[in-house]
Amino acid sequence: MNSMRLRPDDMVIVTKGRDRGKTGRVQQVFPKEGKLLVEGVNVAMRHTKPTQGIRQGGIIQKEMPVRMSNVMLICPSTNEPTRVGYTRLADGTKARVSKKS
Repeated sequence: MNSMRLRPDDMVIVTKGRDRGKTGRVQQVFPKEGKLLVEGVNVAMRHTKPTQGIRQGGIIQKEMPVRMSNVMLICPSTNEPTRVGYTRLADGTKARVSKKS
């Protein structure tokens, strides 16, 4: 499994699937499955039963995880989709960098 180069609060664009072209913020990352939860993308309808005093039943919209290979990071400086790389800084720490800029 590749390393997870995307983190929560990153802006991403969907590159494949029925939501191609949509952008959203990463809410949660699932490294073992190689998936992410993106706000407003891959929304499914779930039929729920009423629970004891907590929630009423009905049809709710729920965001489902998207494969990491189907999204690209949006570079904050250029506002364009880009790949992510790492570089070593002078003090020896690793920093995430955009491949385009």
